[in-house]
Amino acid sequence: MKKVLAVLALVLALVPACAFAATTPDKIIADSIGVIKEMTAKKDAPDVAAMLKEAKAVAIVPALVKAGFMFGGEYGEGLILRRENGKWYGPGFYNISGGSFGLQIGAQSIALVLVITNEDGVKAFLKSKSKLGGDVAVAAGPVGRRMEGATDGKGRADIYSYSISRGLFAGMSLEGSIVAISVKRNEQYWNKSIKAVDALKIQATDKRMKELTQSLDNLIKKAKN
Repeated sequence: MKKVLAVLALVLALVPACAFAATTPDKIIADSIGVIKEMTAKKDAPDVAAMLKEAKAVAIVPALVKAGFMFGGEYGEGLILRRENGKWYGPGFYNISGGSFGLQIGAQSIALVLVITNEDGVKAFLKSKSKLGGDVAVAAGPVGRRMEGATDGKGRADIYSYSISRGLFAGMSLEGSIVAISVKRNEQYWNKSIKAVDALKIQATDKRMKELTQSLDNLIKKAKN
């Protein structure tokens, strides 16, 4: 039992340690670009593009580290961009964390994209902390035939999550995960103290954001008319 507890403590300790390693706003942006480009190349890209085309915002976590030995944990840092009239605003920076219990062992890093469909979903990222599935409705992002039920306006979730793991692209459940504003990363990017709500009012025309916003626009072009 002592050995099991020791392994558990080590695995859970590695979650934040791995997620924090060499993380800066510029790295989060650069890694987010890679995630969106990879997503654009997937065969399911038109389905995601259709969701993103109608979205109020998009949030990206380039590396959500999930680890566990019976008890599990997850942690990742990311950014959010608001979209209005075809233009992008932000970024704001945040982190996401959570825990679980069940038959699980090992660790993996997952790229995560959250398509935010309405203002309630956006507001969840403007609070100091929000619980996904509690404060706002979150669901695994639909693809293929499941797209129709998600885009007809009936029973629509506030946030749809997509993940890329081991080269595969699929919806992912984030029920119970906590989203929190990253004051530190926002200050590092903007070189000043700034509220999350104010960060998302600034058009994302900074040269550091150019490739990311272009990549998002290229993904949206994949949407079927």
